[in-house]
Amino acid sequence: MSKNILVINSGSSSIKFQLLDVTTKEVIIKGLAEELDSPLARIKIKYDGQSETEKMPDADFETAIRRIFDELDERGLKSTVKAVGHRVVNGGEEIKESVLIDDQVLAAIERATIYAPLHNPAQIAGIRAVKKVMPKLPQVAVFDTAFHQTMPARAYRYAVPIEWYKKYGVRRYGAHGTSYRFVSQTAAAMLGRKLTDSAFVVAHLGNGASVAAVLNGKSVDTSMGFTPLEGVVMGTRSGNIDPAILPFMMERLGKSAEDVLLILNKKSGLLGLSGLSSDQRELEMAAAEGNEDAALALDILTYSIAKQIASMMVALPRVDALVMTGGGGEMGIEFRENIVKSLAVFGYKLDPELNKKARGGEGVISVDGAPTVMVIRTNEELMIAEDTAELV
Repeated sequence: MSKNILVINSGSSSIKFQLLDVTTKEVIIKGLAEELDSPLARIKIKYDGQSETEKMPDADFETAIRRIFDELDERGLKSTVKAVGHRVVNGGEEIKESVLIDDQVLAAIERATIYAPLHNPAQIAGIRAVKKVMPKLPQVAVFDTAFHQTMPARAYRYAVPIEWYKKYGVRRYGAHGTSYRFVSQTAAAMLGRKLTDSAFVVAHLGNGASVAAVLNGKSVDTSMGFTPLEGVVMGTRSGNIDPAILPFMMERLGKSAEDVLLILNKKSGLLGLSGLSSDQRELEMAAAEGNEDAALALDILTYSIAKQIASMMVALPRVDALVMTGGGGEMGIEFRENIVKSLAVFGYKLDPELNKKARGGEGVISVDGAPTVMVIRTNEELMIAEDTAELV
């Protein structure tokens, strides 16, 4: 009997999808609907080694979901889909694990939108679109925040009035939990350790980035906070700043708090620092050509990540390995090298050849005798598919 699960990751104007066989872990078909609600809307499909793109001008979420299922039907795959698993960024304190979606769960995701205003609404739109197009198909929500529900209070509480936490839920929620769960399990297996006797600092380094301390397979601290804005410098997000900057800039720009928060989320980070791009690859090329702003942006990025890595060590009794994952962590040879250089005080040192070989791959990249540094390819979609299959 087929156990194919359709995994959906809805963004503000995009839907990534994969159909996976959870028995073989094979990706059968995958694709991306992007630029939704615009004249440039299109869908890209990868199947059986072939890629194709189809224009869908002004398509919305429902249209895109309908087109995805039509695509599956055309290839004889629609009937094999047993359930849909959705990545959802924040479930608040109400939802602590992956769950079958019903009206109560959907309402809880809506209530948690305040903690992930740039993410949850899109994921709700994806869930509703599937419900309309395929009403009888079971749906499961897998939460980025669920993995971090094991953090102790000393890690998730802020030093603000207690009423802020008890009445309004002001606390650290974290993100990238599905990635951390997969990577910590894989790291333990690669090192021949039991997951229940392991201690890792994991850095998920993409356009959105965070760092976590994972002890015995459970999160004990992480850098992202109340929203995914907190923590390290990111592609367009500022990461940690003095909160007094918010009213300071509101007054000087004549803008609302919402306006300034939008700038901190969408126009800051690497983009804000460089005035050029949020893409590390573009900034590396610009820096090589002598662009000082691009070079400084990259320097600030790696320094902020190294500081967060160092801070996560405090949460652990030891560090079995520092693990890098995500697009930047998996592909960035020089990027990894520059982060580790800032950690030299702890004895970390990369093997240049192993570091080069790990581009897009995985393995240990540190020199013999130094603390272990690893690269691991994350697979959030597989985690979502497995959780979904288990629940349905």
